Amino acid sequence: MKNEAERALLVKFLKRLPFLKNLSDYHASQIVKDFNVIKVPKDATVFYQSDNSTDLYIVIEGSVRASLLNDEGQELVIANFSKGDFFGEMSLFDGRPRSATVIASEDSYLGVLKREKFLSAITNEPMIAIDLLSAMVSRLRTADEMIESLAFLDVSQRLVKLLILTAKTDGEKDKSGCYRIKKLTHKELAARTGASREAISKSLKVLSFKNIVKECEGCFLISPDSVDMFE
Repeated sequence: MKNEAERALLVKFLKRLPFLKNLSDYHASQIVKDFNVIKVPKDATVFYQSDNSTDLYIVIEGSVRASLLNDEGQELVIANFSKGDFFGEMSLFDGRPRSATVIASEDSYLGVLKREKFLSAITNEPMIAIDLLSAMVSRLRTADEMIESLAFLDVSQRLVKLLILTAKTDGEKDKSGCYRIKKLTHKELAARTGASREAISKSLKVLSFKNIVKECEGCFLISPDSVDMFE
């Protein structure tokens, strides 16, 4: 960080993160000194699957996605990270190569902390490790749900589940009671559901016919009855 004002802002930011909630002000200020803040433009790769890097990343602004890519360039999005989220913790702990490729979904600012610096912080304040492990367990549960969806749900069911979960977390209700969410391209929906763009297009037509999902200018409208089913 370049000056004391920027350091103070980053200390406050870190203290708001769930896995650093038990970090003392002193050790937060020490971690900040070791942070390197980088700007990553939209669609740029932060790191590739199998890279030998072990840094911990925190999203300060923007958003990134963790994906698996095959030789044909097809993408399966396994996680999305926005402001306040962290990623890279698996290689941080075991020192092994990256398990996924991380790509900036929009222009982003990331805080980068070297593995040895974070392990030193854990030594000083062990509760950080417990909080981080709790967050990791939550992610494993989410991964289990994703595996279950890929194994047992068809494309339409996976798509509905994705859109409804998005509506519940990021949607806004309009006057009719429908949930309005930011429109994703068919390519993005395919990457997040493990389907082809052609299958997504067909599924959206079926869901539109059933009045579950409607495509509008710049957004999707999700039926409130469908969202209530997931309550």
